[in-house]
Amino acid sequence: MSYVVAVRALCEFTAKQGDLDLRFTPSPTALEGMAGHAVVTGRRGATYQTEVSLSGEHGPLLVRGRADGYDPDQNLLEEIKTFRGDLASMPDNHRHLHWAQVRVYGHLLCQKLGLDQVHLALVYFDIGRQSETVLRELASAQTLAALFTGLCERFVAWAEQELAHRLARDAALAALQFPHPAFRPGQRDLAETIFKASSSGRCVMAQAPTGIGKTVGTLFPVLKAAPQHKIDKVFYLAAKTPGRKLALDAARSLTGDAVPLRVLELVARDKACEHPDKACHGDACPLAKGFYDRLPHARSAAAAAGMLDRAALRCVALAHEVCPYYLGSEMAKWSDLIVGDYNYYFDLGALLYGLTLANQWKITVLVDEAHNLVNRARQMYSAELDRLALRAARAGSPKLVQTALDKVARNWPAAGSAAYEVLPAPPEKLLAALQGASATITDYLSDNPAPMDPALQRFYFDAMHFARLAELFGEHSLFDASMVDPKNTRLCIRNILPAPFLKPRFALSHSTALFSATLSPWNYYGDALGLPDNSAWVDIASPFAAEQLTVHIVERISTRFQHRASSAAPIARLIAAQYDAMPGNYLAFFSSFDYLEQVAAQFAQQFPGISTWHQPRRMNEAQRDDFLGRFTLESRGIGFAVLGGAFGEGIDLPGARLIGAFIATLGLPQMNPVNEQIRQRMQTIFGQGYDYTYLYPGIQKVVQAAGRVIRTENDRGVVYLIDDRFAQDDVQALLPRWWQVTRSAP
Repeated sequence: MSYVVAVRALCEFTAKQGDLDLRFTPSPTALEGMAGHAVVTGRRGATYQTEVSLSGEHGPLLVRGRADGYDPDQNLLEEIKTFRGDLASMPDNHRHLHWAQVRVYGHLLCQKLGLDQVHLALVYFDIGRQSETVLRELASAQTLAALFTGLCERFVAWAEQELAHRLARDAALAALQFPHPAFRPGQRDLAETIFKASSSGRCVMAQAPTGIGKTVGTLFPVLKAAPQHKIDKVFYLAAKTPGRKLALDAARSLTGDAVPLRVLELVARDKACEHPDKACHGDACPLAKGFYDRLPHARSAAAAAGMLDRAALRCVALAHEVCPYYLGSEMAKWSDLIVGDYNYYFDLGALLYGLTLANQWKITVLVDEAHNLVNRARQMYSAELDRLALRAARAGSPKLVQTALDKVARNWPAAGSAAYEVLPAPPEKLLAALQGASATITDYLSDNPAPMDPALQRFYFDAMHFARLAELFGEHSLFDASMVDPKNTRLCIRNILPAPFLKPRFALSHSTALFSATLSPWNYYGDALGLPDNSAWVDIASPFAAEQLTVHIVERISTRFQHRASSAAPIARLIAAQYDAMPGNYLAFFSSFDYLEQVAAQFAQQFPGISTWHQPRRMNEAQRDDFLGRFTLESRGIGFAVLGGAFGEGIDLPGARLIGAFIATLGLPQMNPVNEQIRQRMQTIFGQGYDYTYLYPGIQKVVQAAGRVIRTENDRGVVYLIDDRFAQDDVQALLPRWWQVTRSAP
C-alpha cells in the first residue's frame, strides 16, 4: 500500500526549521495567489506549460504535485510564490522551504523527461506592485535525486506510522457499533440518509427535529462510511461553541478507547494564544522561538494523544514549548475528524479548504445548525470601512504611514445627502489608495516588528479584507455608504448572496450534510448557499406526538410596530392566564428589547406576584448563565427574551425546566433601506424577494424558539404564536408538520 504525499506537504514536514515568524505576513489569500499565478504565467511564451503534473516513488511513498510552470525552450522549471511586503524581510526558513519544493519538482521532472539537468527558478510575485523577483539555479539530475531521497528518508518513518494508523482506523471504523442500545425515533432515518449521501457522493439537507440526537446521528454514519468510500478527513462544522462540544462528546461516545481516531478541535487564535501581549515571532514569544525545531516531537505526542480538544492540545503544546494555535494548524494535516467553526472551511482564507486543495484530500463535511450558514457566510464575504476608524488609525501611525492613509482619506467617496445610499461599485481610486496604504503598512511592519497600534492594526486588516472583496465584487453583493453621524461615513461591501463563494467548497467535498431543525423551504437554502443541483432534501419525521405540544395562534393581537403599545397589556394578560392555568417556567420572546421592556413593565405592574427575569441588552457570559440558571426543576416564572438572540436556539431546558413559550412576533427582519435593497436583489435573481428576505428567515427563528419547549419524548408543553399573520396559509405552511395548531383568542 502506497502512502500518497503532496510535494508541498513533504517539504513542509522535512525542510521547515527555526522560528515561527509572522512578521512577513499577512500572506495573500488563496484567490489572490491564484490571480498572481495567472499574471505571471500569462507573461510567458506560447510554449510555456502550466500546472505540470509530476509524481515519483520512494519506498512506500508516492510523491505527487503540480509544478507551476515549465518552459521547454529554456528547460526552465518555475515555482511561483505570491507575497506582500518587503521580500528581503522574508525569513530564511521560508526561502529554504521554497527551494526544497522547486528542487523536488525538478527531480520529478528530470525523472519524467529523462533530463540530465534542469534550470530551476523561484519567482516571487509582489501582489501589491505586480512585479516579479526571479532567483535561478542550474541543477543536475543526480544532485536533485540525492536531495529527493534525503527528504523521503526523513519522512518515510512517519509515513509508515500513518499507513499503520489508517489501516487500524479503517478496520475499527468498519466495525463501528452505534454507542447506544437503540436509535431514538427519527435518528435511524437521519443516519441512513447521511450514509446514502456519502455512498452516492452527494450533498444533502436534512431537516431533523430537535431532540433526536442529530450530532451522533450524523457522525456515526460518516465515520462508518469512511473506510468504504476512502474518506481522508471528516470536518464537523458548528456555528457556536456548544455545537463543537456536542460533536466532541459524540466522538468520545462513538469511539471510546477501541477506535484509534484522531480528533482535533480547532480554536480561534485569540482564544488559544498564551501570550496575547507578544508578537508572533521568535524574538518576542518564547513559544515561537525554535517552533519548527521542536515541532516534530510535539507533533508525535499530539498524534498519539487521540482526542485533541482545546485543553488536551494546549497541554501537549506547552509540554513541548510550542504555540498551541499553530500546533493545532499543523495537526489538522494529521487528524481524522476535525471539529471547528464554519469559517475554517467556508471563509475566504479558510484553513481546511486550503489544506484540502493542496493535499487533494477526499473529505466529508457535516454542517451543524445549518440554517445559520446563510447569515454567517454573508458576514464572511462582507467588509466595512469606517471614516472614524481611518482617523484613529492615522493618529497612531508614523509619518510614512500617515501619508498613505491621507491618500485614502482624499479618495474616500464624498457623503451624499442621503443617510444611506447604494453605489454602483467600490471606486477604483479608493481601492488603489487602500492597496498602497496596505503595502506601506506591510513594509513598515517588516522593518519595525514591534506590536502595532491597535487602531492602526484594525484598520489595516479591515482595509485588506475590503480590497480583497472588491476584487470579487459582483451581483452577489452591494456597495453602500451609510451616514453614521455628520462626521463619520461607513462604506460596506455587503454580501447578500454567498452562493458564488460557497459553490467551490461544496464541489470539493465528496459529500456534505447540512442539518438543522429548520431548513424549510429547501429552495431558499439551496439558492442562498449555492448547493449542487443534485442535492437532496429530506424532512425527518418527528419523534414527538402532536399531543405533547399544544400550539395556539392568537390572531386577535397584532405585533406590528404601530400596534405594539396597545398589544402590551393583552399579551401580559395572556401570559398570566396561561401561568395561572399551569404554573411553571416559560419563555416569552419579542422582536426587540423595546417591545420586551414594554410588555415586561405591563406584566410586572399587573401581576407582581409572578416571578420574572429579563435578557439584558448587552449580556456577558456570566449573565447568560445566570439567566439560564433561573430555569430549574423547582422554579416558577417567566423569562423575557429577544427572538433570534442567545436564548432562541442552542439551549436545552428539558422537562419542567421549560414548559411553554410565547412568541410575540413573526421574527421578520426589520424593514430598513439595507433589507429593502436585499429584497430587490433577491427579487431580481430569484423572483421571491419578500420571502427570501423577510418571511423565511423570520419563521425560521420562530420555529427554533418554539423548539426549546419539547426536548425529550417525555416532555409536555405549550406554545403561543401571537400575531394575526400566523393564521395565514403561507405562514402555516412553514411550521413543522407534526404541530397541530389551534386558533385562540387572548
